Amino acid sequence: MHLDPGPLVVVLVLVAAVLHAGWNAVAHAAVDRLVGFALISVATLVIGGVLVVSRPVPDGHDLALACTSASLHVAYLLLLWLSYEHGDLSRSYPIARGSGVALVAVASFFVPRSPTGPAVLVGVALVVGGLVGVAVAGGGGSRRGLVAALATGVAIAGYTVVDGLAVSGGAEVAAYAGWIFLLMSWPLPLLALALRRGALLRLPRRQLLTGLAGGAVSLLAYALVLIAQTSGALAAVAALRELSIAVGVVLGAAVLHEPAARRRLLPAVVLTAGAVVLALSIT
Repeated sequence: MHLDPGPLVVVLVLVAAVLHAGWNAVAHAAVDRLVGFALISVATLVIGGVLVVSRPVPDGHDLALACTSASLHVAYLLLLWLSYEHGDLSRSYPIARGSGVALVAVASFFVPRSPTGPAVLVGVALVVGGLVGVAVAGGGGSRRGLVAALATGVAIAGYTVVDGLAVSGGAEVAAYAGWIFLLMSWPLPLLALALRRGALLRLPRRQLLTGLAGGAVSLLAYALVLIAQTSGALAAVAALRELSIAVGVVLGAAVLHEPAARRRLLPAVVLTAGAVVLALSIT
């Protein structure tokens, strides 16, 4: 599947940004967040299995990239769960997303012929300022949560680079995504079975359906971005994708009613602006 750059790409990525922040809100709002993440992973596993059996097996290079991306996604989910255990959505989510973009930008300084002009420096400054503002505004989290959110950003930076290499290299999107979904989806359900078996057995039907729906939404958000990247407009896709940072803070205020979320909105907007500048500069 290949899209031409245009309004459809913009719509796809904006929808993906809202959906991405939305499934994170679902995960954070779960009564037991480990169980919530496990259910999201179960949905990912099922859909990944369907894609794997219905699409051709990727070639060795693309399959290696999918395995690498899946490993980074496992780390991402585990670290994101820990950050939500110890912090608000409106704190952990923007820090994780923003630090991931900043790390990709910093890495570009060490790659030959990568853009490293004034715009990159401005973007990094805005992101760092926004991250500090979000981190200190109104509490809402511990140092452990902050460290977990920053570590989540490292994983995000890793799989962003790997997925970009795969898609720009011509990987078939559905097959590539299917292998990632299948391979990344085992650890959290197994961890939940080991640590929360009783909670899983007593899980109300409503929470079960909500968790599975969150997984479906997360997959849709990820797939929309991969499809949009086939247009070749990687800079625009990356920039629009970062609008999810501000959406996450808005959801923290409007849906989860986090007391400090409103105070984080301005630094989150600064962070988002920096992320957009970086995405446009380094992609």
